[in-house]
Amino acid sequence: MSDAEYQAIILSVKLATISCLILLLLGTPLAWWLARSQSRLKHIVEAVVALPIVLPPTVLGFYLLIGFAPNSFLGQWWQAITGSQLAFSFSGLVFASCLYSLPFVVQPIQSAFKQIEPGVLDAAKVLRMPRWKQLLSVELPLAKSGFIVAMVLGFAHTLGEFGVVLMIGGNIPGETQVIAIALFDHVESLNFAAAHRLALVLLGISFFALLLTYGVTGAKKRVGSVGVKF
Repeated sequence: MSDAEYQAIILSVKLATISCLILLLLGTPLAWWLARSQSRLKHIVEAVVALPIVLPPTVLGFYLLIGFAPNSFLGQWWQAITGSQLAFSFSGLVFASCLYSLPFVVQPIQSAFKQIEPGVLDAAKVLRMPRWKQLLSVELPLAKSGFIVAMVLGFAHTLGEFGVVLMIGGNIPGETQVIAIALFDHVESLNFAAAHRLALVLLGISFFALLLTYGVTGAKKRVGSVGVKF
């Protein structure tokens, strides 16, 4: 495997890790609000969160590219703070990846919060447990399987991005060239041996992610069924 391929793999893992951590930090309160809120705006927010699932990546990438342009408000603000441009940079990839993978992190956590038995929350209220303590001591531990699924799906989805990262980051080796783009370059140059290597890396990670996800959800169902029997 060449140095450029190693760089692409390392860059992809770095991008997926940073994006996943940011999404967990920002997505958890959003998922909790969506699971508990009765607001009329809830369905609108859910639709916005789920939009990247059905929206073509090139469409999202195109509008993000416009929003990240040096003459845009966000682009100028980022330039003033960091001294570097947002488009065609690793930072731009992180922003784009967080938006593109948002539903894959928020939805599993939201579902886990929803599945918590109302009686458990009622007991916490009877004990006059503060809301923040109820969240930290009761809800978050009970929703841990949702967090595991969210981390796995968010990481794997970000790792396999192509359309969005190509629009936002281009194809700069060592800076914005991720695995999927390096794989595409090998196919274009008819270097199928190298393309097979990178494809197997993505295939292996994706399969392991799904295996881990189904293992976690399956274990949760088994525990739930045992609880019903007792």
